[in-house]
Amino acid sequence: MKDQLLNPQQLQARQQELRQQYEAVSSKKLNLDLTRGKPSTEQLNLSDELDGILKGNYKCQDGSDARNYGGIMGIPEARKLAADYLQTIPARTMVGGNSSLQFMYQLVTSALYQGVRGAASAWSHEAAATGGKVKFLCPAPGYDRHFAICESLDIEMIPVAMNTDGPDMNQVEALLKADPLIKGIWCVPKYANPDGVVYSHNVVARMAQLGRIAGANFRIFWDNAYAEHHLVDNPPELANILALSEAAGTLDNVLVIGSTSKITHAGAGISFIATSEANLVSFADQLNIATIGPDKINQLRHVHFLKDMPTLRALMQRHREILQPKFDVLLNVLETGLGSRTINGKTLGNWTKPQGGYFVLFNTQSGLADAVVKLTAAAGVKLTPAGSTYPYRRDPANTNIRLAPSFPSLPEIEAAMQVFVLCVELATVERELGL
Repeated sequence: MKDQLLNPQQLQARQQELRQQYEAVSSKKLNLDLTRGKPSTEQLNLSDELDGILKGNYKCQDGSDARNYGGIMGIPEARKLAADYLQTIPARTMVGGNSSLQFMYQLVTSALYQGVRGAASAWSHEAAATGGKVKFLCPAPGYDRHFAICESLDIEMIPVAMNTDGPDMNQVEALLKADPLIKGIWCVPKYANPDGVVYSHNVVARMAQLGRIAGANFRIFWDNAYAEHHLVDNPPELANILALSEAAGTLDNVLVIGSTSKITHAGAGISFIATSEANLVSFADQLNIATIGPDKINQLRHVHFLKDMPTLRALMQRHREILQPKFDVLLNVLETGLGSRTINGKTLGNWTKPQGGYFVLFNTQSGLADAVVKLTAAAGVKLTPAGSTYPYRRDPANTNIRLAPSFPSLPEIEAAMQVFVLCVELATVERELGL
């Protein structure tokens, strides 16, 4: 359909044509999935050398036995690797189990109930004393699992607008100055989930100053999940919030989180956090009640396999060789199917072209995301539910749809995206007709 103004009869004819195509696709009983950013089997295969890599040698560099209890901070060589990854020093890192999400949940719950420096610093204690409620700032669109942590703990979420260079810092600063019960902010600073934004140096520098204006015990949850997950030759650089915060005297306010979940075996990797030494000691004291130590054998396996940052980056280049064609197919189908399409002068949608990470964010015309997701689901293509990229699953404009091409094969992505493009146009035409 070329760009033109269409009268009701022409729109109706196009709707009937699209409906016929849709019924034909639905009859194929497809079972395709673009919901979550899981690594594919081909990506997981890249790290199969982890199996048996220790060859019976479980001794760590400090002489300890990785098979035994203890080591709440992680083994020294894993802390060194994590520090290099997170751009800090080993004394400011902790290495844990396979899930950075679990680390984040534990950090939030411990601050909420046990405090960051003893019971008197518990967020819930302050809220109860003032009759208020603990709150988090949530740049949106954002990561649904961050929002789920807050919702499960009854922490009130305040959406913050996302710009092309990161969260709207004027809004962030104004909110923090007005309410001391805002105790945290969620950030995915590089190749943000889902819009692929990389925070600018100015945004990171202003983030580093937030501890000076926020209420007591405020924490920045800096989920740098995609730090080395590039799709371009010259990836953008992210400013080092730990260094900037140390210079600003706000290092206690920053918690940087990462993992190997999309680097080695997704379900059997290692996770790590970096922050001030005082924060680590306080958190370790609480963590020691819940566990007698992490899986140090797995930490040792990862050190033997990944070795150092040049080796890790070489592995990530092999990931890129698998991932980039998938993003290319997805984006090519969008461009071919929707790039030049308008209905009565209005584009059918717009989308991101990320330089890294795992997602493409598609924006329908206002008010159509849920209709598109329902249509695709009925045609056999699963998408992340509309609204998932916003706190409480409430996308105010009902436009965001997150697309995740990492797990399916190239033919499956092609097929799923053809259905998606069809459903976007069908939903838009039918809304134009008032159907």
